[in-house]
Amino acid sequence: MRIPLFPILFILAAACVASLCGKEELPVIQPEAPAETRSHFAALDDVRLLANGLLQLGQSLREFVQKTKGQINDIFQKLNIFDHSFYQLSVIASEIKEEEEELKKTAVILKASNEEIKDLSVEISSKINSILVERTQLQNKVEGLEKKLSSLSHGLMTSEQVAEINGLRDVIQSQEQSITKLLVAVSEQSDQINQQRIKIKALEEKLSANTAPQETIERMPEIFNSEAPTLSPYLATSSTSTATMIRYGATVIQRRKDGSVNFDQTWDKYENGFGDLQKEFWLGLRKIHSLATLENSVLHIQLQDWKQGRRFIKYRFYLDGAESNYTIHLTQLSGDLPDPMSNHTGMMFSTKDRDNNYHQDSNCTHKYTGGWWFSTCGDTNLNGRYFHIRPKGRRRGIQWKQGRKASYSLKFTQISIHPAAPPSISSSISASTEAGIFP
Repeated sequence: MRIPLFPILFILAAACVASLCGKEELPVIQPEAPAETRSHFAALDDVRLLANGLLQLGQSLREFVQKTKGQINDIFQKLNIFDHSFYQLSVIASEIKEEEEELKKTAVILKASNEEIKDLSVEISSKINSILVERTQLQNKVEGLEKKLSSLSHGLMTSEQVAEINGLRDVIQSQEQSITKLLVAVSEQSDQINQQRIKIKALEEKLSANTAPQETIERMPEIFNSEAPTLSPYLATSSTSTATMIRYGATVIQRRKDGSVNFDQTWDKYENGFGDLQKEFWLGLRKIHSLATLENSVLHIQLQDWKQGRRFIKYRFYLDGAESNYTIHLTQLSGDLPDPMSNHTGMMFSTKDRDNNYHQDSNCTHKYTGGWWFSTCGDTNLNGRYFHIRPKGRRRGIQWKQGRKASYSLKFTQISIHPAAPPSISSSISASTEAGIFP
């Protein structure tokens, strides 16, 4: 409880004045004077006590004021933190809107791609139907010719009739091969359409669920990455007509680009294939043998160094079967690369668990890794270890060199096989393929 100071001091001052005045008027000492003096000094003690209490109260008030100032400063700091957090939330909200716009644009693009793929599928289906109709007509003609042959079995056939029959048979066989390749292309187009539908569905789900800020902060998963396909031949064709692309398309059998796949594999892996067709892979010796059994197969090797230098070389190519350990036969055709692979012709394929090279004292696959057609641990191995920088030492990485030149591990390799095209279109196919082989 607060005690008013000024009234008390005023009363005490009045009492002191009155006591002094009383002493001047009555000089006679009264017997009660000692009692008045004691009461006078008792009042001064009370004043001192009050003054000390007031000083303590002032000190307490000063401490309280300082404490209150500290609390106010804490409140201001918290308000600044809140303002910063609110600014960050506004930035995140703007990012959410931008990502929603990007997702919407991507969904529109995927829908357009889906429509294009559908149109291409319809076009291929119509061509297949026309080919089937032609096949039926040719079969009817052959049956008619066979009836004529049966009616003329007792007579002699002219050379023109024999040539006509043989020509029709050749046409039928070529049509059957074209139909088979078209069916393969249709199945691939169907798979692409399914993948596009899956991507569009995932985008729509992501757009519908993208209103929560937490999803944007955690970032959406990479739904645009293609699923890893199975290892089967696919066409890397040029921009010519559909029939020409299918008939003269190149099948990629090997690719090295980023070191994401380990190529130091066993014989079974190299025989059946491994890797990811969208990145790095080896198609498999069995599939390569089935492709190389065709006459006039061309092996197209494309290389890129770390200075972005791009070169290629082509060989006439044939590969024996498993009974001969996939012996390779090569004859150089063209290209701007040196030709160390001619020394490898007639070599059998070797891996770390099956050494078929002629050098009996050393297993090249253990020394240099990867499976290849080694010739006494020669200078060429496109399935060696992938180095992101130039390695030290000799013949350790992806090598393509001739003679005693310094070793250099390559950045990118791609090997493809295609049948020799007729002269009228071979130049256009070669030009378009060489212009767009690198990613």
